[in-house]
Amino acid sequence: MLATFLIGLREGLEAALVVGILVAYLSRLGRRDVLPRLWAGIGLAVVLALGIGAFLTFGAYSLTFEAQELIGGTLSLLAVAMVTWMIFWMQRTARTLKKSLESGLDRALASGGLWAIVAIGFVSVAREGIETTLLLWSMVQSFGDAPAALAGALLGLATAVVLGWLLSRGMLRLDLRVFFTWTGAFLVIVAAGVLAYAIHDLQEAGALPGPFTASATIDAATGAVGVGAAGIPFGWAFDASAAIPPGSALAAVLQATVGFMPQMTWLQVIAWTLYVAIVGGFFARGATRPRSAAPASAASAPLSTLTTTPRQGAA
Repeated sequence: MLATFLIGLREGLEAALVVGILVAYLSRLGRRDVLPRLWAGIGLAVVLALGIGAFLTFGAYSLTFEAQELIGGTLSLLAVAMVTWMIFWMQRTARTLKKSLESGLDRALASGGLWAIVAIGFVSVAREGIETTLLLWSMVQSFGDAPAALAGALLGLATAVVLGWLLSRGMLRLDLRVFFTWTGAFLVIVAAGVLAYAIHDLQEAGALPGPFTASATIDAATGAVGVGAAGIPFGWAFDASAAIPPGSALAAVLQATVGFMPQMTWLQVIAWTLYVAIVGGFFARGATRPRSAAPASAASAPLSTLTTTPRQGAA
């Protein structure tokens, strides 16, 4: 629940930031007449995200176990790819986010087309919506506790809506650079866990070699699938099921936070380690890179200054 709450909070606040900038800019320009078009595009993005979630949840029931695992593993890989791209995109473009969004609105208003504003609202929110849906779906599959995971996500989104409203009114200040740095670091660990679970699904489906297939590494001494050094390369890296039962609260907390499973294959451990080392390393380097003394970068400015209200803009 904590993991999905933080994901819902981050993704929801990111969407609130984007929507707040768009609404404030249109209000400042005196073009509130096109706001219904913008909200229509945002609504379509939300419907698309909900539709994808419903399809993934109910559409796989008629498939075989192997097909479900193959689809689940593939979509989890897609979720990891999208989250990774989003982390670095926000790290790179946060300082120019407001300017790029306003430039897009200027072009849409200049064209005068109905669908241009609708498209701006749709594209601005659809990315976060699809990304959140895929990530939450993957985590629900790995946790096996859909009600708690979904409750955490909904609480996170609701909190993001409230915070977004407070921030847009200037009633709350938030350092965006600090917020996205800490939540980005958290998402790196979450994405590594989703990647490990994707490998597990693909191994169960037979798409990758592992302890579930004929390619499993067998321990010559026991005749069973090898564990530890005896399991290299396609057996179990470790089996802590006796100390941490798979269905226990501790197992759920560890899997939700760091992607740990009581029993993991060597491919899972290698994938998790490489992802954290490579992606985490690049993220840390970007986060610690000295910032130029450029004027009021969006990365370090309070959110309330980015989503300026019409009255503040007029002043």
